[in-house]
Amino acid sequence: MKQRHFKEQKAYRFKRFARKAYSAFNSMHKVVTIGVVTGCAIAFLPTGTINAQKKTDNDQQQKVMEKELDEVMVTASRVEIPINQVAKSVTIISKEQIERAPVQSIQDLLVYAANIDVIQRGGHGVQADISIRGGSFDQNAVLLNGVNLSNAQTGHYSFDIPINLSDIERIEVIHGPSALIYGSSAFSGGINIITKKNTDYKVYASIESGMHKLRGIEVRGTAQTGIAVHSLSVGNNSSSGYIANSDYDIYNMLWQTHLKLPNRSKVDFQLGYNDKKYGANTFYSAAYPNQYERTSSYVSSLKGEFGSMLKIIPILYWSRHHDQYDLVKDTDFGRNFHRNDTYGANLIFSYKSKLGTTSLGGELRREDIMSTNLGQLMSKPHRKYIKYDDRTNTSVSLEHTVNLEKVVLSAGALMNHNTLLNGKYKFYPSVSVTYRPIDNLNISSSWSKSTRMPTFTDLTYKAPTHVGRNDLKPEKSESVELGIKYKTEMFNAYLTGFMQWGRDVIDWVKVNPTDKEYTAWNMSKIDGKGLEMGVNFQLGSLLTVLGEQSSLALDYTRMYQNSNTGEMISLYSLNYLRDKFTVKFNHDIYKGLSVGWFFRFQKRMGIYEKYQGKGVDPIKEHFPAFSTLDLKLNYKYKDIVFNLNFNNLYDTYYYDRGDIPQPGFWLMGGISYTLK
Repeated sequence: MKQRHFKEQKAYRFKRFARKAYSAFNSMHKVVTIGVVTGCAIAFLPTGTINAQKKTDNDQQQKVMEKELDEVMVTASRVEIPINQVAKSVTIISKEQIERAPVQSIQDLLVYAANIDVIQRGGHGVQADISIRGGSFDQNAVLLNGVNLSNAQTGHYSFDIPINLSDIERIEVIHGPSALIYGSSAFSGGINIITKKNTDYKVYASIESGMHKLRGIEVRGTAQTGIAVHSLSVGNNSSSGYIANSDYDIYNMLWQTHLKLPNRSKVDFQLGYNDKKYGANTFYSAAYPNQYERTSSYVSSLKGEFGSMLKIIPILYWSRHHDQYDLVKDTDFGRNFHRNDTYGANLIFSYKSKLGTTSLGGELRREDIMSTNLGQLMSKPHRKYIKYDDRTNTSVSLEHTVNLEKVVLSAGALMNHNTLLNGKYKFYPSVSVTYRPIDNLNISSSWSKSTRMPTFTDLTYKAPTHVGRNDLKPEKSESVELGIKYKTEMFNAYLTGFMQWGRDVIDWVKVNPTDKEYTAWNMSKIDGKGLEMGVNFQLGSLLTVLGEQSSLALDYTRMYQNSNTGEMISLYSLNYLRDKFTVKFNHDIYKGLSVGWFFRFQKRMGIYEKYQGKGVDPIKEHFPAFSTLDLKLNYKYKDIVFNLNFNNLYDTYYYDRGDIPQPGFWLMGGISYTLK
């Protein structure tokens, strides 16, 4: 929370009142404003300390404002809800955290979340598989401002989205099956990236350079015309690569228009383009180190929000993803072309009454693909495409939430139908309860179910190393969790235990160790259980020498899986992250110079096949444990910020997937300027 000071009066702003202490604010004759605050009970990652530029002389006013922070809204539902009503585990990453982190992409940023598994193939957002609670990269819903951009071709491309780091207001990650919240694709969770909608500055620009011929530039501009707020951001990042055939060239462009209408209604339009070209050294098979990919994505959406007691939220969206994949770079051998289109429409109604809040939502989503490899043969080729497939997903959700002062109860269900299911309708219920015995303590529990349809790649892909199956069943998941969160002004902590059950889980496996190909397969069951815990200290008021914004966060996740897969060799699902421990320490050094330390330790279970060369049988290896330490130095002088990033300080040799080594020590630096 920031207090903005004007010459004539102090101004605060609440996003939403909670019917508790209005008279105190009315008697002060002040306008009160609060935006989204991300350092509260559900924040599993540390956020900036809530500091004012000047302390108020009225202690009672400050206490009331701190109490009301628990009414700040987040999008952990079909509609925004107060954070103290959220029963499911949620990770919040704020824009302040992004500014302090030594990262070049969203994928890099998620590495520092202890409860998220990031399997990097290439650095700096080239390609990474993101999973939650032992799920696979295909089992997460990925959204941009509430618009589901999950890729129906393969989850490998779910983060081919047109966004620059300077666009991001915050990232919300929902843990566990979340069909009721994000739809049927949220098998193990969902990631919602929320962009900035304000005009705090006119222009932001940054450039950076570093080892391995790293180059980066990013420019973002904002303007207001009447009731409309516009923003345009463009960015380019490139490198020659840290090993052979790991070069990349990435472009992003995002246009947004936000219309502020009467009665707190609003309309949001976004249009974006993403283009990537990169060497894919051993990405999908170590036998072919010269793989290459080029992808491009187009994203557009129109979203409205109208009314107060009865809120209506319509959404229209379309996205297109192109992919050229070369098994051997610059040759026709193993070359594939794909074009994947997704069209969708959502309509959500939310009604508030004395009985609580009732939400009714519906979604119609069509996914199709034209390809040289995926789908069924077309009677007549379309340009270079010879195969085609499509499906339509229809869902209706109903949820009701009751707030009984210290207890919040919520129950609902999603009814889902997909044309692949031949007329079958499936129901996925969810129930949650949150109990708040005192202001500082929050106890919550939830139970939910979800599903996921196989991707087009799962169904029909065919290559020398991988073969899909068109008789795959949808995956099913069920999860229960119990969590406790405690917070004070200088300290907050959380502990969450969960159990989850997966049935017909889709993975790529070798049924027999002697098989030459990995085959898409429905596992009978994969069950998991684990603990997520963490503590965050706001050190500014205790150790003033470290600076007002200093913080220390320690997070740890421990997980265990069991399955009935026998001797199968798994590419994904069985190679889960058992342990992940992260430490994030931010502090000042001297007058505008600050530093952030980022440490992580992790241990992955499962085995991989270590490539020994053509004609030689691979060796089965266990994934070794490893740790890394990253450092970012920031120096701020007026509206200019200089930074130095030291990634992998002690040059750890490690890999997230077998046979694909990750970058060693990498030094880079940059400068940014903000015109207000």
